[in-house]
Amino acid sequence: MPELPEVETIARELREGSEKRGSSVLGRTIVGALIRWPRHLARLTPQAFRRRILGQRIQGVRRRGKFLLCDLTRGTLLVHLGMSGDLRVSLPGEAADPHDHTRFLFEDGSELRFNDTRKFGRVYLVASPEEVIGRLGPEPLAPRFTAEKLGAMLAARRRQLKPLLLDQSFLAGVGNIYADEALHRARLHPLRRSDTLSLREVSRLYRGIRDALRRGVRLNGASIDWVYRGGGMQAEFRVYDREGQPCPRCGALIQKMLVGQRGTHFCPQCQRLK
Repeated sequence: MPELPEVETIARELREGSEKRGSSVLGRTIVGALIRWPRHLARLTPQAFRRRILGQRIQGVRRRGKFLLCDLTRGTLLVHLGMSGDLRVSLPGEAADPHDHTRFLFEDGSELRFNDTRKFGRVYLVASPEEVIGRLGPEPLAPRFTAEKLGAMLAARRRQLKPLLLDQSFLAGVGNIYADEALHRARLHPLRRSDTLSLREVSRLYRGIRDALRRGVRLNGASIDWVYRGGGMQAEFRVYDREGQPCPRCGALIQKMLVGQRGTHFCPQCQRLK
């Protein structure tokens, strides 16, 4: 599933334009919408959605957690990419992919296409984005998110670290990949209880989260399965998807276990359970 670095990359490339995602969407006016998978739409019928989106101008593109937000003339279009979603701007007259299930039509014949092979993505059109994202936790790369803030959040809960980091109401944007990478950087076991961390361990976790995410953003995210391509973070994974390979820090073989039904990778030497 695309996480913070992947969604941040998509938002940036839709704002600025790129070879992979086509020209910028900023300033474009939406003149129609094709909904081939109505379940993409949250809250609105296809008919109501088309009426409300018609004539809207895209004024900004940004990210909050794992959500992509397009600021419109009236309201906000939010897209959650689900497990397999991606967005790109097509050329005028370009044939659609069979998995381009939701398409936003522009005046010049180009389209913003939401490609979603597994069909788990969701599209929201709301007056205020807080209707959808109001309960998300803090942004881990925001300047106001400090080690002290993280420490207080961890101490207030009695949960295992890995499931807690995946909880979007606790911290927005971190998913399975970057949680594993952050915990390895912090030398903390995924099953360690959040309220048992020392100040030094909290500091390590804070740096681990931010370092993993920042590296992912710099490398345009990680190429995931057949869906999200163009990122380079997968070449720098320390533990994720490296079961049976040596730990880059100590050489012990990386192990994999299930935590909350999620595959979790860790080093048994560097990340001992205390």
